Amino acid sequence: MPIIDSQVHVYEANTPDRPWHMEPNWPPRVNGEDMVAAMDAVGVDGGIFVSSFSMYQYDASYALEVYKAHPGRFALIKPINPEDPALADVIAEWKKTPGTVGIRIMLTHGPECDASHPGVNRIAEEAARHDLPVNVLCWGKIEEGRKLIDAHPNTRFVLDHLGIVQPRELPVHANPWADLPNVLDLAKRDNVVIKVSGAGTLSEAGYPYPDIWDPLARVFDAWGMERCLWGTDWTRAAAVLSYEQGVEPFRLTDRISDSERDMLMGGACAKTYGWSPSR
Repeated sequence: MPIIDSQVHVYEANTPDRPWHMEPNWPPRVNGEDMVAAMDAVGVDGGIFVSSFSMYQYDASYALEVYKAHPGRFALIKPINPEDPALADVIAEWKKTPGTVGIRIMLTHGPECDASHPGVNRIAEEAARHDLPVNVLCWGKIEEGRKLIDAHPNTRFVLDHLGIVQPRELPVHANPWADLPNVLDLAKRDNVVIKVSGAGTLSEAGYPYPDIWDPLARVFDAWGMERCLWGTDWTRAAAVLSYEQGVEPFRLTDRISDSERDMLMGGACAKTYGWSPSR
């Protein structure tokens, strides 16, 4: 089974030709070549390239360039602007674009962006029309995520980053798994799967993160391994862990069987997005 990282962010250096929207505490550059090299070094076959909202907002042009330069290694997801009156056309065009496998809603960006937002609901409706999974970032607003998922039972959703607020730097905040009961409750909905991405950033013990496995076991039990998509969320997590540190604890742990590992680290992602990498 190919190993597929369910979320990576790839970007150029901040230049006048392609300026960043903001400067997070990420490496100064992780371009397509850098990302492929990092994956190759630890045996990851491909990644779901989520166009970086922090750097490029709703512009996915760099993602398309990387896809063309590295055929078979990346599938693409683009954030959609709920304020865009032409969002239906944007989604329709994205569906036709080679390499695309989904779209993204950012419920965390702006207090007005919640489950009642007309644009957010239009995105969910158009995604269902075009059979595109909607990746939803709702950490810290998980109740809004639940409302959106329940309002659109015919839309396929992917819950980003365990639905749990994750740090961009150390130390980990107190009680990092506080929202876990709400995450487990969401598993009752059959139109949503969950990204087990960035989990290492929730460890208070540090690498190789021995304290994440008990809460993750509850996630696996509630959601079923076939609905759990492992990922690193690198480079958002780069100030907390290296790419290798995001991969190896899952590849080497004895807390899951080989068949469970195959599903978690590739099979569930391939099923969700209808895509597998090829070298």
